[in-house]
Amino acid sequence: MAKTPFGSLSAAIAMLATALGFLTFQLRANGYEQYVESVASASVVMYVTAALVVLTWVRARRPYSD
Repeated sequence: MAKTPFGSLSAAIAMLATALGFLTFQLRANGYEQYVESVASASVVMYVTAALVVLTWVRARRPYSD
């Protein structure tokens, strides 16, 4: 499973989540309060997704022991 791009996928999702987090602060500073909650929620969902991709990567590298 070393050839599968789990690491780059997780990093890309985390970078997008970080960008959405910064966008949340910009929206709040510019007075667009009605969009802050949904953008912040999307950012949190992306961080969770990145963490689950890493978890999948770790579990896929373990040898199967039946």
